[in-house]
Amino acid sequence: MGQKYFFVSDFHLGAPNREISLEREKRIIRWFDFIRDDAKAIFLLGDIFDYWYEWKHVIPKYFYRFFTKIAQLREQGIEIYYFTGNHDVWQYHYLSDEFGIKVYSEPHLFDLDGKKIFCGHGDGLGSNSFGYAFIKWIFTNRFLQFLFTNFFHPNIAMQIGYSWSKRRHQYERETFPFQGENEHIIKYIRSIMAQTKADCYVFGHRHIETDMFLEANVKYINTGVWFRQSPYAELSDGEIKLKYFQG
Repeated sequence: MGQKYFFVSDFHLGAPNREISLEREKRIIRWFDFIRDDAKAIFLLGDIFDYWYEWKHVIPKYFYRFFTKIAQLREQGIEIYYFTGNHDVWQYHYLSDEFGIKVYSEPHLFDLDGKKIFCGHGDGLGSNSFGYAFIKWIFTNRFLQFLFTNFFHPNIAMQIGYSWSKRRHQYERETFPFQGENEHIIKYIRSIMAQTKADCYVFGHRHIETDMFLEANVKYINTGVWFRQSPYAELSDGEIKLKYFQG
């Protein structure tokens, strides 16, 4: 097993259709194979699926290649950490029960080989949007989840979910331009830097690859999106930086 740590987000498996998603899934598998001998741990920072919902005895169809590779990586001894995003917020116990993956719903601070890395997905951070906060409350409300789980057949529920997701993702259009200090995630980082004292803050969600210093020796990295390129972050020998997979 290797000694490097890898961070990646926003695969959006399933978007915009099965054919294009399958090609991306195969590229992801090639990346997993590329890093597997060097990896000590992999951090999946949310929106790995364009839409995900799991029932007690039912999980979504497709993504067999992805889950098979995840199982192989875990059997090899590689730790995997999964942070739920706004597209896969309904990730409950499947990954933890079946694969022994640690699942987080909030950002978390890790001490990795002497480096403090604070990471998460990034949705809603630093924003005062009441509309988004209300939508997230709906999605995470246990009673509403109970109703959705028990009163919609999975076929209908998945159709609703994918329809919602496709209206929101940005596969066919450019994302909003980088806004520097006005970025909500950067505002959030600024508000917690004194408490967390992290060496690097790593997030996804924004779909804009970013590797910058916020202060001397304090970095912000955004791992972007895998629609057209294949960005990821690597922590090795005490240095973390953004990279691109070319395979």
